[in-house]
Amino acid sequence: MMSAIIVQPAAAGGGRRVTVGSVALGLAHDDRDLIEFLRRAGLEDAEGLVLGDSPLIEWRGGGAHQYEAGGGGGDGDSGD
Repeated sequence: MMSAIIVQPAAAGGGRRVTVGSVALGLAHDDRDLIEFLRRAGLEDAEGLVLGDSPLIEWRGGGAHQYEAGGGGGDGDSGD
């Protein structure tokens, strides 16, 4: 069984630390970052896990897809 994917609360300057088990994958500033971290960790359907709101991802201290302190913005849909 796979270790839990934990998305920690947003840092004061924005971004959320992502861990799988005891391994830190990086600081995600949007869904694209999170997807890339999970791909690099070897998850085949990283995009489906993130965008499909998989129960394998535990969003702590803030809502899913919110990457700024206070829960604002950063949903990965900036249009750039």
